[in-house]
Amino acid sequence: MTSRRTGLVFGLLAAAIWGGMYVVSKVVLEVVPPFTLLTLRLLLGIGSLALWIGLGRARLQLSRRQWEQLLAVGVLGYGISLGFQFAGTHLSTATNGAVITAATPAFVFLFAWLVLRERIGRRQVLALLLSTVGVLLVIDPFQARFDSQLWLGNLLLVGAAVTWALYSVLVRKVTQALDSLVFTLIAFIGGLLIAMPAAAFELRAQTIGPIGPGVLVGIFYLGVVSTAVAAYLWNKAFAVLPAGTAGLTFFAQPLVGAGLGISLLGDPLTLQFAVGAMLILLCLWMAAQPDRIN
Repeated sequence: MTSRRTGLVFGLLAAAIWGGMYVVSKVVLEVVPPFTLLTLRLLLGIGSLALWIGLGRARLQLSRRQWEQLLAVGVLGYGISLGFQFAGTHLSTATNGAVITAATPAFVFLFAWLVLRERIGRRQVLALLLSTVGVLLVIDPFQARFDSQLWLGNLLLVGAAVTWALYSVLVRKVTQALDSLVFTLIAFIGGLLIAMPAAAFELRAQTIGPIGPGVLVGIFYLGVVSTAVAAYLWNKAFAVLPAGTAGLTFFAQPLVGAGLGISLLGDPLTLQFAVGAMLILLCLWMAAQPDRIN
């Protein structure tokens, strides 16, 4: 049986991979439009997981109702939510995206209570509050812009945070009697139902730039590591942990992203970042402790 701390490690690894993928994404998105890249990522993810399932001989015998439910969850997570994220970031700013999506764990708590009837204790609420303050210190919300020209982009980013939180909670609901690997594969197929038509529409107005070896390696990394591996780890975390606890690992994403900016891009290491990082690590330590009566 997967332990609580192992589940937290799964979630942290997934969030850390996503936090580090932006350096690669920035390079690839200069030549490949976003929904086209998402389609390629999902196709590579499906191929990787299909091979993994084949080697492990996992069973894909599901009823029609199960297929419909799992595809619908995949449409929500890898079609609608990521679509909102792409469009929102395009119409707003990357800083706004980081600030707004920092609310995702709070929405996870809300949906965990509404959908799963999970009990939320005082320790969990305190961990959420501390980590939210920490991540806002790390990403510096004072650089965010909320003027009227960006309202649509900001609204779409809120939609991305809400739908990703709901997707994550539904992962826990649908994977109780299903292998997380199988679910992740089917969820990717669901995402393609949105990504492929969006890519086809996108390519009418945009073209793919020159594809060199670096871009090919970047696409492969994004499809296999940032999509197949990270999504499986994230789904596995929600399969074995209470959704509210698993959601707290999301805060590793902006922490790793900001840390890479400091180490690779020469961004300054500030006291604000150090305090924020300490608060995030403290909340993750609190989440790792065994449940007790609050």
